[in-house]
Amino acid sequence: MKKVFRGTIVYFTGDPSIDEAHTKIYEDGVLVVEDGLIKEAGDFTTSPYKNEEYTDYSGKIICPGFIDTHLHYPQTGMIASYGEQLLEWLQKYAFPEEKKFEDKGYSDKVSAFFLNELLKNGTTTALVMPTVHKSSVDSFFEEALKRNMRVISGKVMMDRNAPSYLLDTEKSSYDDSKELIKKWHKKERLLYAVTPRFAPTSTDKQLEKASELLDEFDGLYMHSHVAENRDEVKWVKELFPKDKSYQSIYDRFGLMRERSIFAHAIYLSDDDYKMMNEKGSSISFCPTSNLFIGSGLFDLNKYKKFDFRLGIGTDVGGGTSFSILKTLAEAYKVSQLNKYSLSPLQSFYFATLGGAKSLYLDDKIGSFESGKEADFIVLDPNATDLMKMRAENAESIIDILFILMILGDERNVNSTYLMGQKV
Repeated sequence: MKKVFRGTIVYFTGDPSIDEAHTKIYEDGVLVVEDGLIKEAGDFTTSPYKNEEYTDYSGKIICPGFIDTHLHYPQTGMIASYGEQLLEWLQKYAFPEEKKFEDKGYSDKVSAFFLNELLKNGTTTALVMPTVHKSSVDSFFEEALKRNMRVISGKVMMDRNAPSYLLDTEKSSYDDSKELIKKWHKKERLLYAVTPRFAPTSTDKQLEKASELLDEFDGLYMHSHVAENRDEVKWVKELFPKDKSYQSIYDRFGLMRERSIFAHAIYLSDDDYKMMNEKGSSISFCPTSNLFIGSGLFDLNKYKKFDFRLGIGTDVGGGTSFSILKTLAEAYKVSQLNKYSLSPLQSFYFATLGGAKSLYLDDKIGSFESGKEADFIVLDPNATDLMKMRAENAESIIDILFILMILGDERNVNSTYLMGQKV
């Protein structure tokens, strides 16, 4: 089936901070979808499809769906929990909530709610941590499959330094992960991530098993955390005294590679950031979480200097919103404190094509180039009275994008499409 959409088209072919030509804006634009794939994106007035029946989104912005590169679906029920920093927060809130996911029925319920929240907020692809329980992975992938979403997830591996009710072993984590990989990896639009939670909660033997899995199966991801909190970094130094740095631990076990995504990465050395580039690994920038849990300020000047792959993560439930728009607002403020001017164009790049590149999915999603999967959203810049008034003074579409990222939230998401189908 062919579908035609009219509206303001915005997408990117590369980082606009490197070359302005990477920005594609058609104020009166057309998006043509055929059999779930992008056929054309361009100017409506010169398009051969302008005389065909179309869905009219004039006055609204059509852009690729948002890509969330790090969040935890089991923490949905304890989002906005008061008063602790990372290590205490995990013990007091996150771990007790994750225990509930040994119940498949509870996992099913939260998975459905979580994925609906993503779609409501315009997020069409996400890299998601479940729990140590196999059932939490099954629930998540089952619900994503129903919605035809492109998502990445995988059983958390954690064999020390956590409550006994959440611990696995190096053998059980390997065996369970292998079973889940065979069941779910590359099924329709689903992809699997080997997921050691972070270095402190895995023994050397478990980290070795994680690396074995990555070598054993084609196209797997590696998803973990690194250098989020100063006390965490200090603790890691005590646990791994012989390693040069927190990041070098992952490298020693063969976990620094393409399709390895590390959340936070605030307290790394220049050598570590350089290693990110050299190994092809990615960082997920999670500003709402870093601010809410008091972790610190990720410095985008490091991205500019070392050119590693980077995406945006809401990090629910340390993060306080499913909205990529609200997360971009916090990213802008964090960057201001680091004397980095995060433009609206680069912000929307990170939320779309930049996220796709960080997940090695830019051949499939993240832009409107012909042949890519038609995951896209429609943003209404006049969704609130304040934004409508503010938009009246906007001089360009770029101004509108900035207003959206600073004042916007799920109310601005008029429609979300997966493979050309409105969901």
